[in-house]
Amino acid sequence: MKLYELAPASGAVKEKYRKGRGAGSGNGKTAGKGHKGQNARSGGGVRPGFEGGQLPLYRKLPKRGFKNHFAKTYAIINVDDLEKFEAGSVITVTELIAKGIVKDQFDGLKVLGNGEITKALTVKATVFSASAQQKIEAAGGKAEVV
Repeated sequence: MKLYELAPASGAVKEKYRKGRGAGSGNGKTAGKGHKGQNARSGGGVRPGFEGGQLPLYRKLPKRGFKNHFAKTYAIINVDDLEKFEAGSVITVTELIAKGIVKDQFDGLKVLGNGEITKALTVKATVFSASAQQKIEAAGGKAEVV
């Protein structure tokens, strides 16, 4: 295959549709805009959510709940996720992201106590649940708060 032989797959490229190019084109005269009215005008149209002056749906519906803007979001793992590491290794958020256990760091790492651990590991996290800390230390490891 040579560079000049490259071409897109058949049917992949559509020809540009030219509006308002005569009655024979099938989309002449008003060019799909209908007759006069707000949408036919240059710069015409309405903003998203506008219902012609009727009270819009987003104003009819009640506001619900409360959003705490100061809340912290943690990357959460369980103790049994730590079994994938070798004994004696130091585990941080970057190691967990590299292994694909956690997708993002967020505001830190939280370790929960679901499952069992048999290896002595040093785990560096922002928050530990009481049961997680107890299980890590019972296996001979360390739970360090970063």
